[in-house]
This record gives sequence, structure tokens and C-alpha cells, in this order.
Amino acid sequence: MKCRLGFTENQGKICRFGIGTCSDLPQKLCGVMAKIQARILKGFRDYLPEDMLARRAMLASVEAVFRKFGFAPLDTPALEYTDVLLGKYGEEGEKLLYRFEDNGGRDVALRYDLTVPLARVVAMNGNLPMPFKRYHIAPVWRAEKPGRGRFREFSQCDADIIGAPGSAAEVDILSVGMAILDALDVKEFTIHVNHRGVFDGLLDGLELYEFEKRAHVVRTIDKLDKIGREKVLHLLSEEVGLDSTGLEIISGFLDIPSGDIDAAESFFASMPKASEAIAALKATFNLAEQAGIASRLKANFAVARGLDYYTGLIYETTLNALPDIGSVMSGGRYDGITDMFGAQAHPAVGISLGVDRLFAALKELGTLQLASTPTQVLVAVFNEDHLSDSFQIAQKLRDAGVHAEVFLGASYRLKKQFRYADRMGIPYIAIQGPDERDEGIVTLRCLKDGQEKKLSVDQIANEI
Repeated sequence: MKCRLGFTENQGKICRFGIGTCSDLPQKLCGVMAKIQARILKGFRDYLPEDMLARRAMLASVEAVFRKFGFAPLDTPALEYTDVLLGKYGEEGEKLLYRFEDNGGRDVALRYDLTVPLARVVAMNGNLPMPFKRYHIAPVWRAEKPGRGRFREFSQCDADIIGAPGSAAEVDILSVGMAILDALDVKEFTIHVNHRGVFDGLLDGLELYEFEKRAHVVRTIDKLDKIGREKVLHLLSEEVGLDSTGLEIISGFLDIPSGDIDAAESFFASMPKASEAIAALKATFNLAEQAGIASRLKANFAVARGLDYYTGLIYETTLNALPDIGSVMSGGRYDGITDMFGAQAHPAVGISLGVDRLFAALKELGTLQLASTPTQVLVAVFNEDHLSDSFQIAQKLRDAGVHAEVFLGASYRLKKQFRYADRMGIPYIAIQGPDERDEGIVTLRCLKDGQEKKLSVDQIANEI
């Protein structure tokens, strides 16, 4: 009798793979050769080379914009102590934390965003020069329901300014967002801008002072685009307990025309906090007008941002051609977040780019250049005797800045090499046979149109 590994079973003998006594182990426990179903967790995804090349190019453009505006890179651990993250995202956000006990018995969680880790860094490094401008590109994790452009593991690109109060920092951060979308060739987009003080004043007018109820109202209004006006009013009645007077106030608030700051100013005339917020919003729009970026901004008083740490300006960005995909870029002012860690309460404003959602949108819009390989030239191998020549040609091309690879297949039939280059989307193939070798030249063939040129290696680099 043989075990599932194909070896003759010996009663009482230890399996040569060290997994136990052969006759004592049920076959189902012998997993050395067991076949495992290839699968992936829901809400997670693999990025194959075609996507990764375009994705990295997109991120390179984003990073270049961050640096152009004077932001420096920062990185933090994926894991944080859970109490570092708790109390920053609201009740709904905290339900989405990937939280567990590690092998050392510590209560830890995967980071939910990049903002709270930034606040921790600032709190731990009191000697940072202010204003402190940093960007951070890294994955975050949220155990939410996957959907179109929504994943449980996704990357964020954040840029933040710590230590700068007022409209100037806000206009600077909004300018960064616009420059990013311009760099990605996205021309038609709208940044919907509001101020969290609007909600503070509104909630005071409703005589709601309990934190959870206030947060519940804000989160419910934040769902307006998803669930509609009637559902919002119904939830505020059933779950928050607003009476008819309260619902009438909310209804009037929702009736404020989008973009009409003067109408909002009139509506909130009797609500001091909201009036103050509208004045701050006006100041930001006035400076944005002077800076030449106001045409892509729109006041939208229903924008709430679900996170509880925002204190001032808040905004979300939608693509005009794909409004249903949701916000691809958002952020706002969150003054004093470092105070949660016992540090000085610095003013802070930031922007966060939803990389995966934006990437999915750009693919749908067809603005990404997709390729399966970065290779520009495939250096063919004429035969095995010419293999070293092919490697020398490829190295000379690389030294000249050309992305080149040598064909590594088992067979050196030229037809097969052409087929490989075509399948991979490599635009050129370089061939050097005995005659070309004697002349010190290479035949460069463009696969798109089939044209061939006899060139030196230096000339190939210039051609490409």
C-alpha cells in the first residue's frame, strides 16, 4: 500500500517529510502534496502587469505633483495599536477596522487611513518644522462591502499641511488636487466644497447637543446622493427622533441651491456657528477666485464627510463623466487632531486621493495607456551561437536608456519570437544575423507597420 505521496507505507515508520507516523495519519492530514484551491478574499484583488504598469505611471504623476507643491514623502507602519485609531472615525468607521490580537497579545489594527498615523507621527516628533508638508502613498484596509470601484484593501495618496491655519493653506491643498487631475488628463471634474461649521450651526438650531445624535445626523445627510432626500428625512425621524419642526429645518437646509452661498448665508442668518462657517467658506472661495482655481469649485452644503475629525473646510471630488463612481478625491480641515495624543493642537488640512477608485474610473474613461510590459525592444536571438551577441546588444540599449530584453524562450525560431513580441505589445524587435554582425549593424523592425531599418545600436536608441 502506498501513501498519497506515492511512497510504500511502513507500519510505525515516520514519514520522510516529517509530518508524523505514516500509518497513524489520516490521508486528509497529509498536506505535502494536497491541492489547494487558488482563490482570493472578497474585496481584495491582484494587479497583473498590464494594470500595474499603468497604475505605477499614474502614481508617478501624482507623486510628481506632490513634490512640485513642496510636499515631502513620509511612511508609517501598516499596523497600529488599536487605541491609536479608535475615536477618530466615528462609530460606523470603527466597525470597519481590521482589528485582531497579535501573537504578543497586543490589540492591533490595520490602518484605516493615512491621516491618523500622520497625527501620531507629529505628536511623537515635537521638533518638526511648521508648517509641515508631507505626502504618503500606501495601502489602507477597511472591512466594508465591496462595490464598483470600492475594495477592502486599497491605496491612498495623501498630502497634508500641518501648522497652517486659514484660507491660504486650503486653497493650496485644493490647487494640489486640481493639478493631480490635470496631470492625469482628467479635465471634467467638480470639487464640491462645504464647511463642517455649517452642520455645527444646523445641529445647534435643532437643539441636538448629544454627540452621537449629532454625528448620526451628519452621517445620514452625507448619504443624500446615495439614498435620496425622502430616505434621509425618514431615517432622521426614525433613528434620530427629529420632530416635525426639526424635519422642516432639515428640509429647508436641503432646499438650499447647490453653489448658492448667498442663499445659505440667508438661511443661516439666525444660526451663529453656521453663519461664521459660511463667512469662512466665502473667504476661501474669494482667495480661490484670485488664485484662478474657483471655476472647478462648487459650494455644496450637503457634503458632510462621514469622518468625525473634520473641523472646517470639507470637500469631495466627482468626475463629470462618471458621477456614479463616487468621490475620487476628498479631504478637508481637521484642526487639533494631534491633541488626541496629548500633543499641541496644530491646525491641519489635507487631501486624499482614492487610488483604486480613480484608477478604475480612468480605465473606464480610456485615458490610461495599458501595456503588458515596459519593454520597448525585444532583442531576438538568431541562434544559440549568437546568444552572447544578443545580450551585448541589449545591454548597450539599456545603457542608452532604452528598455530592452533578450528573448528567453526554449526555441529560437524567429517566428516564435515575433509572436511573443506581438503578444506582449513590445513595439520593436531587433535582429542581428551573421551578415548584420559582420557589418556591425542591427535590423530594427517596427511591429506596428512592419517597416525595417538597418541601424547601429546607437542609432536604434535615437530612433526609439
